[in-house]
Amino acid sequence: GKHRIVIPCLGHFKEEYEKVSKLYMNNKIRTTKYTLLNFLPRNLFEQFHRVANLYFLFLVVLNWFPLVEAFQKEITMLPLIGVLTIIAVKDGVEDYSRYKMDKQINNLLTKVYSR
Repeated sequence: GKHRIVIPCLGHFKEEYEKVSKLYMNNKIRTTKYTLLNFLPRNLFEQFHRVANLYFLFLVVLNWFPLVEAFQKEITMLPLIGVLTIIAVKDGVEDYSRYKMDKQINNLLTKVYSR
């Protein structure tokens, strides 16, 4: 069976507690989707899974060929960049609110059984 080791985090046991507790996973909650490093690539990856965004990307790429060019290249990019930016900001704000909620939950005081 599984064995559990409980060492109280009290004065003279502090060193033992820190030594043993490094061996185990922590119980922090993380419901956020992104980190600062992976936000841009992961968000773009998710956004280009939407067919509409792929369609507009296709139009932007197609417009870079002189034979097909219907508008100025830069003007064709504006709607796609605008939509991607708005959705990224929305996703970022939602993820940040999840981060704040996680932080609040992870810092709650809990009762610990002690004889």
